[in-house]
Amino acid sequence: MNQNQDYTTIVKKASSRIEEIIIGEEMLINMGPQHPSTHGVLNKVLKTDGEIVDEVFPQIGYLHRGLEKIAEKLNYHQFMPYTDRIDYLGAMNCNLAYAMTVEKLANIEVPKRAEYIRVLMAELNRIASHLLFFGTMGMETGAFTPLLYGFREREQILDLFEMTCGQRLTYNYIRIGGCSDDLPNGFIEKAREFCNVMEKKIKEYHQLLSYNQIFINRMAKIGVLPPDLAIAFGVTGPNLRASGVNWDLRKNEPYSVYPEMDFAIPVGTGKVGTIGDSWDRYFVRMQEIEQSVRIIRQVLDKIPAGEIRAKVGRVFKPPAGEVYVRAENPRGELGFYIVSDGSQNPYRLKIRAPSFSNLSVVPEISRGTMIADFVILLGSFDIVLPEIDR
Repeated sequence: MNQNQDYTTIVKKASSRIEEIIIGEEMLINMGPQHPSTHGVLNKVLKTDGEIVDEVFPQIGYLHRGLEKIAEKLNYHQFMPYTDRIDYLGAMNCNLAYAMTVEKLANIEVPKRAEYIRVLMAELNRIASHLLFFGTMGMETGAFTPLLYGFREREQILDLFEMTCGQRLTYNYIRIGGCSDDLPNGFIEKAREFCNVMEKKIKEYHQLLSYNQIFINRMAKIGVLPPDLAIAFGVTGPNLRASGVNWDLRKNEPYSVYPEMDFAIPVGTGKVGTIGDSWDRYFVRMQEIEQSVRIIRQVLDKIPAGEIRAKVGRVFKPPAGEVYVRAENPRGELGFYIVSDGSQNPYRLKIRAPSFSNLSVVPEISRGTMIADFVILLGSFDIVLPEIDR
């Protein structure tokens, strides 16, 4: 039986419940699509030899909504709320990437104050996303307390978002040409207060989880991703940097006001295991929280006065042409490719989401792991399913 036939047979035997199919000395196990550790509606067919994973076949599509086709039926302004749903844990970042793409297509100059606000929101959302990862990664390894700690600080960020745009999850705040509203009274003071809290709490996180010996034993040397394999599969974001590759669009292809910010790019070093293992993927995100706080402080100190949105009419028709823009989101590079025919609606819109490529490499590095370790390996990639299915 060739590989394609083998894959087809596995898919036919997969079902929504966990089942075991004896094939000689091997078993096929369905993990998902509804399982407490799948990080969304993702089904994985595991081909195992006892407790050892031999092959993994991800089954996606449970969350497909046809976003790219929907974009063709809406004008450029109307599609902005849909970008919130690409990565609902990094909605501000998704808003920003789409807005920058349309602005490049139409040659729109964004006011300086709006650019600073955008970076401020993007970095707050990056921290919020990583805090959720911190909590769930603790739960993957049997620790419940980190979830409570992470959500405690995350609530402060959501309070800031709520006082700015009225929402706590999907924001529709960043708009083509700028932002929907200016920062409310008291925002800057509360943001500074959050930075003070976060800088203290990150040390608490390290004591509680990062350097916990049980946590290290479960994470170190698990799911090692070599840099050449990561690049070959298009892995981006913290997962790529954890493999020792110093690549971040905010530095390597800077956009908005990131060139004016002083911050470092954390990379994996194999501090407690091997470069590119699950612990490195975790720890890079923890270090990114510290760097995001550093960026936020600079934005709050430098933010200028002025307009918060360029004049973009409701009847908006960018010139015919095509453009591709990518941005550094919490999970990696989110890119939008837009083809315009000069009408109010995009002729074609393509979304390049990081979680899709990040998930694609998981089967390659899962061979030989224990089933229990596979759950941790998958969790360390911090995928989100709306990005994958779209």
